[in-house]
Amino acid sequence: MITIALSKGTLLAPTLALLKRAGYVTEGLSAESRRLVFTCPKDDLTLLIVRPTDIPTYVEYGAADAGVVGKDVLLEQDRDVYEPLDLRIGACRISVAALRGQELRSRLSAKVRVATKYPNITERYFNGKGIPVEVIKLYGSIELAPVVGLAERIVDLVSSGKTLKAHHLVEVEVIAKSTARLIVNRASLKMKHGDLTDLIARLKRGRPKQAR
Repeated sequence: MITIALSKGTLLAPTLALLKRAGYVTEGLSAESRRLVFTCPKDDLTLLIVRPTDIPTYVEYGAADAGVVGKDVLLEQDRDVYEPLDLRIGACRISVAALRGQELRSRLSAKVRVATKYPNITERYFNGKGIPVEVIKLYGSIELAPVVGLAERIVDLVSSGKTLKAHHLVEVEVIAKSTARLIVNRASLKMKHGDLTDLIARLKRGRPKQAR
C-alpha cells in the first residue's frame, strides 16, 4: 500500500479532483472533511491530510511514500526528496510587494526590512541582488506589516492579487512561480518502484494540460 500526504487548505480540492481524473476512488473524502487519515482499499492507497509545510518532512522521513505540495514550500525548505512531476494545479507566485507609492523606493545603503513566512527564500533573493535585508518571520497577516510600519516590503504567495490590492499593496517583483508538485521518498521509490511509477504515470495523464 502507498501512503500519500495531501495538503490541507486550498490545494486539497484540486488535488482530489486530480486523483479522480487519474482513476483513483476517493469516495467520502472532500475538502471539508475533518478526517486526517483516509484509506482507499480499491487502489491500495492511504491518504494523510496534513499541513502543507509538514508534507516534505513526512515524505523525507518515510512516514509517507509520496506527497503533494506547493513548489513554494520546497524552495523554502530544501528537503531531500525526489520531485518527479509538476501537477499543474494551485498556480501562484512568490512576490515582493510594497505599499502603493513606495514600490520604486530604493535603499541599497541600508537594510531593507522584509516581513514574510518565507525567510530562506527572502534572504536568498535579496542577498542575490546585493541588498542588505532584515527578515521578520511572520505566520499570518503578512499584508498588514507595511500598513502598520513593521516592514517596508513583504514576500508572500500571490494568486489573484486581490488581497494585496485590498491593503493598498503592489507587486514589486516576482521571485518565482509556484505550482503543486508530486514528491516521493527516495527509499520508497526503490522499494515500491512499480506502484510509485504507476502513480506518477496516472497523475501525469490526469493533470491539466500545459498552458500555452
